[in-house]
Amino acid sequence: MDGTALYEAAAAMFIANVYHIDLSLSQQIIIFLTATLASIGAAGIPSAGLVTMTMVLHAVGLPLEGIGLILAVDRFLDMLRTAVNVWGDFIGAKILDRFCFNNHTS
Repeated sequence: MDGTALYEAAAAMFIANVYHIDLSLSQQIIIFLTATLASIGAAGIPSAGLVTMTMVLHAVGLPLEGIGLILAVDRFLDMLRTAVNVWGDFIGAKILDRFCFNNHTS
């Protein structure tokens, strides 16, 4: 769920910027960790990232109302997140195929 983790971290930083909230380095690390863990547990349905984003925002004390700012563009961004997720899975499969499975014919 690479795309979801990146999206949630970027959206949290965007919301903090819109509300003029300066985040410390430790808060940014918490956003990174929480977004990564939340993306692992996200369901494979459209806009599931919005639900898990509440955990990310709550972890650093950002207002949950900020989700409303990105709600209008979330469907389009969800399609892009899916593309990033599929690409990441594809790259992982290619690496495993290249180094772990010796079924290549010369």
